Amino acid sequence: MGLKQRLTAVGIIAIAAVVTFGIARSGRQITQQQEETIFSGGRETLYLWYTDEALTPYLSGAAVTYNENHNIRVVPVLESGLEYLENINASSLESNAPDLYILSHDSLEKAYLAGLAGEVAPPEDFSMENTYIDTGIKAATYKDKVIAYPFYFETSSFLYNRTYLEDMALKGLEAEADALEGEQAQNEADEAAALGTIGAVAEEIDTMGSENTVDLGATAADNEGESRFTQEQIEERMREILPATIDDIREFADNYDAPEQVEGVFKWDVTDIFYNYFFVGGAVDMGGEAGWDTDRIDIYNLDAIHNMRTYQELSQFFSIDTNEITYDAVLDEFMAGKMVFTTATTDAVERLEQAGEEGLFTYEYDIAPLPGIDENHGSRSLSMTSCVVVNGYGDRKEAANDFAAFVTSEYNDILYARAGKVSAAKDVNYDYAALDRFAQEYEKSVPMPKMLETSNFWVKLEVLFSQVWNGADANEKLKSLSEEMKTQVTGQPCEEEYLEEPEEPEEEDGGEESEGGDSAEE
Repeated sequence: MGLKQRLTAVGIIAIAAVVTFGIARSGRQITQQQEETIFSGGRETLYLWYTDEALTPYLSGAAVTYNENHNIRVVPVLESGLEYLENINASSLESNAPDLYILSHDSLEKAYLAGLAGEVAPPEDFSMENTYIDTGIKAATYKDKVIAYPFYFETSSFLYNRTYLEDMALKGLEAEADALEGEQAQNEADEAAALGTIGAVAEEIDTMGSENTVDLGATAADNEGESRFTQEQIEERMREILPATIDDIREFADNYDAPEQVEGVFKWDVTDIFYNYFFVGGAVDMGGEAGWDTDRIDIYNLDAIHNMRTYQELSQFFSIDTNEITYDAVLDEFMAGKMVFTTATTDAVERLEQAGEEGLFTYEYDIAPLPGIDENHGSRSLSMTSCVVVNGYGDRKEAANDFAAFVTSEYNDILYARAGKVSAAKDVNYDYAALDRFAQEYEKSVPMPKMLETSNFWVKLEVLFSQVWNGADANEKLKSLSEEMKTQVTGQPCEEEYLEEPEEPEEEDGGEESEGGDSAEE
């Protein structure tokens, strides 16, 4: 299709979409007669409902591209998020519209039980397993049936100031090299003195030049100011420095020679479950990997208690005020160079990149997996997946399945640029390397459960985190939450057997953690 034809097609679709949006937002139903008035040529029309306005540029572009190669028109319709599923249900019963809609995966059980979702029927030769990250497929699964197409995700990861770690790595390498060179020089001097040939040895050293220079794998600088270490050596040292556990972060805080502008080592929004969940993500099971199995609820166990006690200790170590902390404030502090580590969601990438372009962020950053708790207790982040669902009441299911597969897998390289969303598909060419790291974190994350019986779990868990942070007993709080959730699922009162915790080994003298943490924050 030539440029003029393409522009004409885009114009027709844009005009039609504007008319359709006006009808949908006014509350009037789109009738078959109106449909034929808006779209000439008798082409079949699919209506896609969504609630996030940020998706409009992406969905409009995807619809145009799809329309060019298929004898079907796709009209995205922006709807209110209030009573969204209820409105879909009411509209479906009246006119079988919409044909598709975008929904967060935690609402899929509700949609399935209402008949608004069913097992997907992908186009021929389309493989869900080869197309989407496994976590997305689990999120879109209910009772072992994939009932939606994974579209985009949100999760949290470990954000760190790469500039600070690189400086720290280089200083460490320099110090080690200087120490070894000094040791070698001293050994040679001692050997020469013992042999009584100091003058001869000194002359020999002068003639040997750089042959006896300590290497350590480092490359001596040819020009003044150039590092004598390769970038590979620096990267390797940075990997060694980067904390892999909460214990490592505390050790880092105790020993970090922080630049003057650094006010804290690790700070995150402790009031939001999305940034806290990784502490218990490796110990708690809510509905199994796909989040729908009511027989698999394990909240109260020794690992979860241990991890929550570690979380509570950090309230003394880092002294974060829950009355003042917000995610945006933490990210602003990070951009100002006041913080070394934090937990962040995918939106941070766009904000940091834009701030860098505007000269408001003068450091380099990177994303790493969220730290485990310690060597014996891992962590898993929480994730949300937005999916494209084929309406169970629709009468154009084959066409709807085809477009759902297309919009979630064939047109997603620009999803982040157009909408600020990170695709749940595999092998996406993201704009920034940091988004690849987020995708790796998403791959091992825990999808938010979709069980209706435990829909209040997240509010309750967020309250539990707040209580434990402020001094409540982690054992008692986890026991109480487990009993409440199991009672809701079974309809019968549940009382958990109290778990006796193993005694913690005594700390060696001089190892007060709170003092180390306070000094690191000064």
